[in-house]
Amino acid sequence: MSGEHPVVLDPLVAGEAVPSADRSTLRGVHGRALADVGLAPRLMAQSAVDTLRARASGEPPDPALFRRAAELLAQDTLGGETPEDYTRRVALSTGLAQSAVRNALTELAAELRELSEATAAELPGGDLGSGFRTRWVPRGRLFAAVMASNHPAPHGAWAQALFHGYSVLVRPGGRDPWTPRRLAAALLGAGLPAGRLALLPSSHQVGEFLLGAADLGIVYGGESAVGRWRGRTTTAVRGPGRTKALLDVPLTEDVLAHLVHTVAFDGGTRCTNVSVLLTSGPVEQTADKLAERLSALPALPVTDPAAALPVTGRERAGQLAAQVARLAEGLTDHSARFDSRPLAVELADGSYCPRPVVLSSATHDHPSVGAELPFPFVVVVPWDPADGTAPLRDSLALNLLTDRPGLLAGAVGEPSVRKVTTGAVPPWSTAPGIPHDGSFTGFLLEPKGVVGDHLR
Repeated sequence: MSGEHPVVLDPLVAGEAVPSADRSTLRGVHGRALADVGLAPRLMAQSAVDTLRARASGEPPDPALFRRAAELLAQDTLGGETPEDYTRRVALSTGLAQSAVRNALTELAAELRELSEATAAELPGGDLGSGFRTRWVPRGRLFAAVMASNHPAPHGAWAQALFHGYSVLVRPGGRDPWTPRRLAAALLGAGLPAGRLALLPSSHQVGEFLLGAADLGIVYGGESAVGRWRGRTTTAVRGPGRTKALLDVPLTEDVLAHLVHTVAFDGGTRCTNVSVLLTSGPVEQTADKLAERLSALPALPVTDPAAALPVTGRERAGQLAAQVARLAEGLTDHSARFDSRPLAVELADGSYCPRPVVLSSATHDHPSVGAELPFPFVVVVPWDPADGTAPLRDSLALNLLTDRPGLLAGAVGEPSVRKVTTGAVPPWSTAPGIPHDGSFTGFLLEPKGVVGDHLR
């Protein structure tokens, strides 16, 4: 594959590729060119908004279309790309292990298949007796999705908007144009009207324009990317997760294996990977055991079948090393006790693998507590029962390992905790209808009353 020519990717508007004179070379973590990407300037973005809005009907497609798209997405060659081509390209461009990308593709296909079930689970029944109905309808016609590149799974959000009748503008993350391209091909191949969708690789400024031009939207990214959109009723914000776990039971081998899994699954790249571990036990001993187990994960190129950790390029590796050094100031670095290699391990293909990092703090309010990095990174801190739920706040997901009565109810009742799992259940565990960060269906739709004698 080393001699493969870069793939030419242009914006897609209403089923047609639109060539752009603005080009960007997407290089893989090994430094070689993977794609020649056409970027949509503001004028093209405005044209796409106008085109999709003119054709927007608000009518939801047949749910069977999404089930067909799920099969195409997972199994078929789309636009000349096999599932194997897709997983390799995403791995090389984002640094995710190829096995993690393969799992994400399976997860995304399952989400498409389960959209009807998820909707039914999230909405109350609309039949209120003879002549009285509630209808759930889109809050607008045009939806914008400004995506990040840390993981393919979030692309299910804009597919869900299509399911409910929106026309959708997608600004892909800079390192992953592949996932929206493949998902769009699957949806169009399954029968989605071409005028419902546009893919617009572009600058951050154009992404912000799309969010402002659409009726509703969603934005992913770090705090600097999403902060200005918080509090807006028309924009769903998906920023840092700050997922936490509370260890309030003995640290048995099974519990330790569970904690390692919550920190390192998918290379620690999900917003639901644990980045803070609070414990009522000995902090230093807990951090040492976690660091020792995580240090055994091998540093391998992302295309290696045994790879579990993400990789990055040389420049980004240096930035991450400097960031970890700043975060570790005043804290204990337990990983260094078990792994003497540099933070970013140089690999044979020219990429760099950041090894896992476990830090500990004597207090739960150190400034580094809650920091997230795109690889396994966790800070272990003390928790006392007298602290209650206060240190557990601001968690997208919270895993409780405790038998203490009342703590579950307190955590569920805490507004800044968005989801709770108990026992050896990973924070990302879900089922159709389980909210991720509130009800996304409730964000997309609004209820309207329909009353009349003809309704029986």
